[in-house]
Amino acid sequence: MLLGVDVGGTFTDAALLTPSGLVTAKAPSTPDDQSEGVLEAVQAALDAAGASASDIERFVHGMTVGTNALLEGKVARTALLATEGFVDLEELRRQARPELYRLCAGHPPPLVPPELRVPVPERMGPDGVVRALDSDALRDLVRERCSGVEAVAVCLLWGFRHREHERAAAELLAAELPELHVSTSHETAGVFREYERCATTIVDAALSPLLRRYLERLAERARDAGLPEPEVMLSGGGVASADTAARHGSWTVLSGPAGGAVGAARSAQRAGAEDVVALDMGGTSCDVSVAFGGRAGETGGREVGGRALALPMVDVHTIGAGGGSVAWRDAGGALRVGPRSAGSVPGPACYGRGGEEPTVTDANLLLGYLDADSPLAGGVSLDREAAERAVVGLGESLGLSLEEAAAGIVRVASAEMAGAVRVMTVERGIDPRDLALLAFGGAGPLHACSIAEELDMRRVVVPQASGVLSALGLIVSERRRDLVESVLLAGDELRREGIADAVERLAARGREELGTGGAEVRAGYDLRYAGQAFELTVPGEPSPDPAELRRAFDVAHEQRYGYSDPDAVLELVTVRVSVALPGGELAAPPAGEGEEPRTREAIFGGEPVESTVLRGAFDDVRGPAVCELREATLVVPPSWSGGADEDGTIVLERG
Repeated sequence: MLLGVDVGGTFTDAALLTPSGLVTAKAPSTPDDQSEGVLEAVQAALDAAGASASDIERFVHGMTVGTNALLEGKVARTALLATEGFVDLEELRRQARPELYRLCAGHPPPLVPPELRVPVPERMGPDGVVRALDSDALRDLVRERCSGVEAVAVCLLWGFRHREHERAAAELLAAELPELHVSTSHETAGVFREYERCATTIVDAALSPLLRRYLERLAERARDAGLPEPEVMLSGGGVASADTAARHGSWTVLSGPAGGAVGAARSAQRAGAEDVVALDMGGTSCDVSVAFGGRAGETGGREVGGRALALPMVDVHTIGAGGGSVAWRDAGGALRVGPRSAGSVPGPACYGRGGEEPTVTDANLLLGYLDADSPLAGGVSLDREAAERAVVGLGESLGLSLEEAAAGIVRVASAEMAGAVRVMTVERGIDPRDLALLAFGGAGPLHACSIAEELDMRRVVVPQASGVLSALGLIVSERRRDLVESVLLAGDELRREGIADAVERLAARGREELGTGGAEVRAGYDLRYAGQAFELTVPGEPSPDPAELRRAFDVAHEQRYGYSDPDAVLELVTVRVSVALPGGELAAPPAGEGEEPRTREAIFGGEPVESTVLRGAFDDVRGPAVCELREATLVVPPSWSGGADEDGTIVLERG
């Protein structure tokens, strides 16, 4: 049996792949210690399957420990060792304003305060040593500055190419302060661009002690329960051992969203819709990604919580719009939704756990899309009266009736998510009308058709396991090691042999870390025209023909920017290599016995409409309808219709 457990802001989801099929379960998330909710979800899945922990062969975990710590600033006390004269890189940043028209908006404070920035007496240049490392002077500085810290980041000039001084500094730290965690830039993010490499290494050092403690606690509880050692989903969409994840906390910052993106891409491919926009709406946030050919899109870096991370990661755009997002009236009298969330405690008002503010879930209940007589997955019963009390006050402040306020909340939330889809498609030269919308998460299918209508998309795909698709994505994810190296080749230096040598160097490291020689090797190349400041990544063979890379880059540049320049000099900046072993096979949970269709009143277009309610197995669906799946609810407006395939995946078309 294979087990995947994903921690969300509201629920922790478990997916257990057994010889007889997929079993799923949910449990409330436990923010103070996520491992408690993990074990509760695992036990619920085992009980549902009639299995024991000893039956499980592999346990894969997706989490938000690193993400939450980074966003909240609750990280380990960290020092920075940087080349003398360059210790303030993290604070200097790129000198770009976070918001163009808000001069008062600032960046998050640096994780390393000035007193913990240690100037290292050394200097590397592009061709090697310019000034030898003064180990004695560095030892004195470490003893003076680094007492009382939990972690140290080492980022020296040209460390991505010449690693000797970083390694020597790390060895000195290990000898002087063996209890410290040490992150070196060449191991964490071996790419050029000094600020991004430095910021990534600092994040890695600051998160790793916290992640190590959490994973040790989870592993201990797993052992006590008879479970195998947990593996961890990394931000790039591959799975690594808990030891690897604990050594590099920055690699797990997008652990949760990565599982959902991989699961969505695989589900779309199985349903015959390989090119999709994947929309994951949970209780706290909404993650949007794009998949082509059954593979989730990836990026070489991004900002999370205002901090740069120069790491391979699934290309996901996140906004604060979830089922628990709070609706409110702004100073101008407009209805707003999110980004603040009611979370799992107290949760939406209709959960009956003490919440009093109106949320998206409360609005969906009042519109008839959810049913107070049908508990949500995880055993949450809904209180309609509590939802009415929460929404009516907001409606009165806006001059709206109860139904108008509820409809407004849902419409604003859907518009926010449609905007996130535009960021990932229209702003990148991709027409969303050419793609299907695959919706998942506990709340995603509720809004899928309205978001598709907003974007003029005509096809919506909803997997049977949509409510726990992120956990299922963990099971099917590859065991993988992603490696990068900045090579900076152009002109006559851009030859097949030189590129192939770089790929093989990285592939050898990946095979060694995975402990196998039979893994698949995939390569990607960051290219740009001479004089450009940024690159585009194009896939290629491990031993590519430079002319083929040229053609692929011209096409990618034309698509992204509307033009190409075949006569410009081409530069290869960074080589990216993935060494991967296949994960589990995708499966769907049983839809259950088909139930006799019922009807209930739901509001569409501002009018109450008698709508069909479907549960269990069914072949066809025509709007207006509400499909109550095992862990999610799909709303089908009057203009939509479709059916379910053999896996139970529902495919809708707009008429």
